[in-house]
Amino acid sequence: NGARDAVGDVFAARHAEPTRIAGVAGHTRAFVPVQNGCDHRCTFCVIPFGRGHSRSVAPDAAIAQVRRIVAHGGREVVLTGVDLTAYGRDFSGAGESLGTLVLAILAAVPELARLRLSSIDSIEADDALMRAIGDEPRLMPHLHLSLQAGDDLVLKRMKRRHGRADAIRFCDAVRRLRPDAVFGADLIAGFPTETEDQFARSLDLVAECGLTHLHVFPYSPRPGTPAARMPPVAPEVVRVRAARLRAAGEAALLRHL
Repeated sequence: NGARDAVGDVFAARHAEPTRIAGVAGHTRAFVPVQNGCDHRCTFCVIPFGRGHSRSVAPDAAIAQVRRIVAHGGREVVLTGVDLTAYGRDFSGAGESLGTLVLAILAAVPELARLRLSSIDSIEADDALMRAIGDEPRLMPHLHLSLQAGDDLVLKRMKRRHGRADAIRFCDAVRRLRPDAVFGADLIAGFPTETEDQFARSLDLVAECGLTHLHVFPYSPRPGTPAARMPPVAPEVVRVRAARLRAAGEAALLRHL
């Protein structure tokens, strides 16, 4: 009927607004977004065009949110974000990072029983976060990693910021600090141009990183992204590779349990 939706320019947004929840009825866990947006441009991803630039919730506001949840009976808080390990980079000269936020929350809210992180980019993990992993038992020893692939050429074509060796090195470093640590990971099966040998390196990464909880995504093109213009892998091959990755993840979880 001629009605139109008016939308703003998401790239003009410069501040992340804190949530105002006090908890989730019937649950002891609550999710607290502390970061939004992304400044990276992975070739398969359209998220930055929907979420804008990376921006962070002020530490005081995040701590106040956690206090509010604990005061209403919350036992566990999960910090979330589109690019969580980019937290604090938009603060001018403040020296804030995801690690400093984690340490500040645990120090300021001693009543919080458990603090957990959602998905992180391991190559962006800062020194304070590694210190928290090693020293803070209330920071849960499970990290979900945005890995996406295990082959260096595929990672380069994805425009990721880490290589295969970086992922393995990070998992080893965390285990030295926290022997009980376990890892999940996002992995994409059938990225354009991926050969069988390149896919095999993603399969091998499950064991080499000791991954126990996989989020497997069969590649699907997003219009307007560079990857959508790359030579595709046959759909039936993508499906089979995704199933093989899932089976590897299920076997790894059973071994861990």
